[in-house]
Amino acid sequence: MTFTAPAKFEADARLALRTAITEAAATDAFRVVHGASDGWPGCYVERLGDFLLSLSERELSDAQRSRLGQIGAPNSDSARTASGQRAESEFGAPIRGSYHKILSRHVRGAAPATNSPQLVLGGAAPERFTIRENEVKFELRLNEGYSVGLFLDQRDNRRRLLTGHIAADFLFRVPGSEFRVLNTFAYTCGFSVCAALAGARTTSLDLSKKYLEWGRRNFALNSLDPTQHDFIYGDTFDWLKRLTRKQRAFDVVILDPPTFSQSKAGGVFRAEKDYGRLVSAALPVLRPGGVLFASTNAAEWKPEDFLADVERATLAARRKIVQRHYAPQPPDFPVSRAEPAYLKTVWLRVV
Repeated sequence: MTFTAPAKFEADARLALRTAITEAAATDAFRVVHGASDGWPGCYVERLGDFLLSLSERELSDAQRSRLGQIGAPNSDSARTASGQRAESEFGAPIRGSYHKILSRHVRGAAPATNSPQLVLGGAAPERFTIRENEVKFELRLNEGYSVGLFLDQRDNRRRLLTGHIAADFLFRVPGSEFRVLNTFAYTCGFSVCAALAGARTTSLDLSKKYLEWGRRNFALNSLDPTQHDFIYGDTFDWLKRLTRKQRAFDVVILDPPTFSQSKAGGVFRAEKDYGRLVSAALPVLRPGGVLFASTNAAEWKPEDFLADVERATLAARRKIVQRHYAPQPPDFPVSRAEPAYLKTVWLRVV
């Protein structure tokens, strides 16, 4: 058997990578440019359905603005798809509009309009619009300030929930069996939606009523009945104690906290300092043989130190890890010396 591929030295390597890892019919949200790894130090571009969103600490340069327009413009070359139709743009259907957001370290307390992306090219997005990820639908908004409603770097982990397959010989459960998932720091409930589509009864826990309501809309977008699942408003640490007292048990517990958070009930949480405490609070509600998902995007925290904290907390609770699978950030967030990895995630079966 012989495989051949024509050499296209003029082709954009970024395009080749993204088209290799996504199916246009199933996924139309992914990172197009990942900083220095893609030749744009300090600048990041994401495709969000019919729109582009660029992020950097300063205004776009003329060259970057021009390139942003090229990414979303209809193709003018002679490339054809397998069906003989002209490819519409570099990354799928033509982009309707492009936005730019200036990244700031000081977002707490600022009005959403201050932190929201600004339109720089094309037409404006509606207040709410839908994207597809592995055929799952999610509602996004560009006027909500810090985030648009979905963190694209967790796409592969959401797919693991969707398929029930973590890694070779590492499944969530026996196929066809009922399972319960607790999603802490749930945000707009992306993990919960994928678990529910796989047949789970989900409990989504978050400190924001607004985001939990957004999560309910994501359930409805995918023909899931939100009333068959639980949405709990409150502090994660407080509710983990309550669930423990009620002797609630879950087959999967998802821990994907922000690097920093603060609440009246739980106080201040810093990932590097308090992650072990979070694991300790979560383990009592994880049934023996269940799966714990631990994740952090604390960029300066070394992966080995993160894993050591999780394992120490597990051992201190007199629990044993019998399976583990470490998953780095997905390929559209390429890692290089100039753009080191920041996302660290691990799946653990704990008895």
